[in-house]
Amino acid sequence: MTHTSIRLLVAAALLAIAASASAQAPALHAQVPPLVNGMYASLDALYKDLHANPEMAYQEVRTAARLAEEMRKLGFEVTEKIGKTGIVAIYKNGAGPTVMVRTELDALPMEEKTGLPYASKAKTQYAGRETFVAHSCGHDIHMASWVGTARTLLALKDQWKGTLMFVAQPAEETVTGAKSMLDDGLFKRFGKPDQAFALHTSPSPYGFVGVRAGPTSSNSDGLEITFKGRGGHGSAPDKTIDPITIAARFITDVQTVVSREKDPAEFGVVTVGAIQGGTVGNIIPDQVVLRGTIRSYKPEVREKLLAGIRRTAQAAAMMGGAPEPDVALVPGGAAIVNDAAVVNRTTAAIQAVMGGAQVVQVPPITASEDFSEFLNAGVPGMMFFVGVSAPEDVAAAMKPGGKPLAFNHSPFFAPAPEPSIKTGVQAMSVAVLTALALK
Repeated sequence: MTHTSIRLLVAAALLAIAASASAQAPALHAQVPPLVNGMYASLDALYKDLHANPEMAYQEVRTAARLAEEMRKLGFEVTEKIGKTGIVAIYKNGAGPTVMVRTELDALPMEEKTGLPYASKAKTQYAGRETFVAHSCGHDIHMASWVGTARTLLALKDQWKGTLMFVAQPAEETVTGAKSMLDDGLFKRFGKPDQAFALHTSPSPYGFVGVRAGPTSSNSDGLEITFKGRGGHGSAPDKTIDPITIAARFITDVQTVVSREKDPAEFGVVTVGAIQGGTVGNIIPDQVVLRGTIRSYKPEVREKLLAGIRRTAQAAAMMGGAPEPDVALVPGGAAIVNDAAVVNRTTAAIQAVMGGAQVVQVPPITASEDFSEFLNAGVPGMMFFVGVSAPEDVAAAMKPGGKPLAFNHSPFFAPAPEPSIKTGVQAMSVAVLTALALK
């Protein structure tokens, strides 16, 4: 979430505190908080175990087994290895709606630098190299909240009817896991749910839940461009075609697509995050490979960015007298579009339990998420956000010269387990109970 998003969240919270009083929670919903408080110690232990033992996309064998064990103990019928390493846990409790709750299993290929006593020290082989692995996006918070929600709903099973579909998805970070599960027959084998829910950590004040109807995350596309040249000695560049200077020109020029061709009022980002070329300082290589990400909300902005990237790459090569580059623009995750009716019902129910001041409207995020695959398969639903940062840290980060807040994917990202997990379980449990109450 951007600093602007955090400011809006905090501002909305302050307005809500000043202007609103929460409705009375329905009797069933009111039973959720004490149940969550009573189980928190075990959820904290689960979280720290998952945090210390992260696994990469499609390698989540231990993680999936851990969650499968938890769900079987509750009485769920668990099927493993859906979409390679995903799991599906079903609990049937009479006639009623089917409600899906999704969590993610995978971690990131990066080193954790939080210094926490339970920090990850894990390493693995990934994409042909050894890498550290860390839950620096909060999926461990999500999984602990997922298990806690299942426990809470089962503790209240005499008071609701319907079917729970708890889905633990692999490979969210590569935005391929949801599609893998669908391609493996998720909805054909287990039925299409009536509603679907997911949550995500946000580096905003803990104790708050962020909600939004409509577009909630961005489209995500990848770029991989190979600029070709003619290698040679660094002391005689005139005898070469230098792909490094061509790549540098492209990196600079492609930003004019964002700043001069796209409508300034519309969101769009092109970031080059990896440059690979050359071996030593006195040799000009014969090729350079760039990899990056393209983000947008609207289809027309997406198309403009993709066309501009291709044209700019070709122009940069032409200016350098180089062969035509290889330009691969790889479609990624689609934007999450939350169902307005689901959001409105769920928001009102969570506000009634947690207080109106704790549930705030947030702007769309610029990151991407493949939860959209489930929604785009025809399931109405929503993703909401759970704050995980100390309010004083958020306030300090907003001041001029303040210490920057560690966001998702930072090596210093360190969510506060309590009350973040409690907030996640409470909000998700109420969301599911609200959906189960629909006839």
